[in-house]
Amino acid sequence: MASIFSKIISGEIPCYKVAETDDFFAFLDINPNAKGHTLCIPKKEVDKIFDMDDELYLRLMKFSKEVATAIEKVVPCKRVGMTVIGLEVPHAHVHLIPLNTMEDARFLQKTNVSKDEFQELAKAINSAL
Repeated sequence: MASIFSKIISGEIPCYKVAETDDFFAFLDINPNAKGHTLCIPKKEVDKIFDMDDELYLRLMKFSKEVATAIEKVVPCKRVGMTVIGLEVPHAHVHLIPLNTMEDARFLQKTNVSKDEFQELAKAINSAL
């Protein structure tokens, strides 16, 4: 059965797409820790990040770095943090979170973002790539 992320990639479920290549997809988290919180995923459905072969893993990290660099250009923050948790969706993914305080990295506090803000952020980050 396809994961929710595979359904996002295929267009079955809408998202705020930030970037896409032949092998990877990045989109804004709809329940973000901070404005600009982005998920980077391989298009190939792999449950755990460390189950990926080395080449795919390294390319996902490179893709995530490129997206993080674009986020820093658009979202005011001290840095972009990266975390891999992977319990909520059985599809490997990297969280890129704009950080101003350590609280921004915690998954307990969420930020409200309007549909218009999501659309503007996705477009701005994509333009910064």
